[in-house]
Amino acid sequence: MEDLTILVINPWSTSTKISVFNGKEEVFKENIQHSSEELKEFKSVTEQFPFRRDIIIKKLSDSWYEIAEFDAIVWRWGLLKPIPSGVYEVNRSMIDDLLSPKTKQHASNLWALIANDLAKKSEHAKAFIADPVVVDELSDIARVSWHPKFKRVSIFHALNQKAIWRQFAEEQWKKYEDLNLIIVHMWWGVSIWAHKKWKVVDVNQALWWEWPFSPERSWTLPVDDVIRMCYSWEYTEQEMMKLVNGHWWMVWFLWTNNAYEAELKALAWDEKHKFIIEAFCYQVAKYIWSMMTVLEWDVDAILLTGWIAKSKRICEQITKRVEKIAPVYYYPGEDEMRALANNGLNALLWNFPINEY
Repeated sequence: MEDLTILVINPWSTSTKISVFNGKEEVFKENIQHSSEELKEFKSVTEQFPFRRDIIIKKLSDSWYEIAEFDAIVWRWGLLKPIPSGVYEVNRSMIDDLLSPKTKQHASNLWALIANDLAKKSEHAKAFIADPVVVDELSDIARVSWHPKFKRVSIFHALNQKAIWRQFAEEQWKKYEDLNLIIVHMWWGVSIWAHKKWKVVDVNQALWWEWPFSPERSWTLPVDDVIRMCYSWEYTEQEMMKLVNGHWWMVWFLWTNNAYEAELKALAWDEKHKFIIEAFCYQVAKYIWSMMTVLEWDVDAILLTGWIAKSKRICEQITKRVEKIAPVYYYPGEDEMRALANNGLNALLWNFPINEY
């Protein structure tokens, strides 16, 4: 296992994280920043392909890594069509979907192209995607929305949540498929899942508009007020989109999207910060209870994870509201690079099946 070398790529709009793992050990990592000046010459995300690929190759070469020595290249998500969870090998259909004009533009869409291109430079490397945000295992009843034209969709922090599920099961000496869990990922957005025997049968749409507010996401919106705002001529379409994704909770109420900064002020007895943090905990707890009904009271544990779970104060406030459902466990932070590497390693060792997109 130690002989298997895996390159992990985690893309963001203005940065790229790369790590190299020998087996389960991370032996190299780099966070590459891309300035606005560098990116402004590109008209679309797709046009950034050679620029970002060449930077990755140079960073690796400067640290004495050659592409040919990698056994797998694993990358993070991409706005693909809905798929079940697991490991997928990059193929032509995946690339065609990511390049389609119908697909929403996002920096992560580049990485199937880059991973595939890098894999071709090696005689044996495989390019994988693992548990992307579009993982869809919802039950049919969970898809019903307010109108036949609109179905509830599954977009959430699948990579982190599936990794935490595996970790918890191993710690409890239980099989993944035997557990019913409610898992809460708290970061820029908040996603709350009902895990039933390994499948995520219900989850809030954490990217745009559904359920608890978070540092940069709205909560369930009052539709009549939103419609009035749209027709008020005070906001453009782009500004309305920004209202619900990018500037909410702490940005509107506290003028910061830094939960740690807000908590420090709350601890200093700033009443406004204290009240908004309590409101956040109240909202999260309320929707944890809603997932209890999805699982019909058959809940083995509640897991709190993500960067905001580093706050003991926030975790404790949520816990006191939900601990009657099931025991609550904290998994602060996230380790997406390791989660991606472990998925790639398990696929190479045939512990996980390699799915076809």
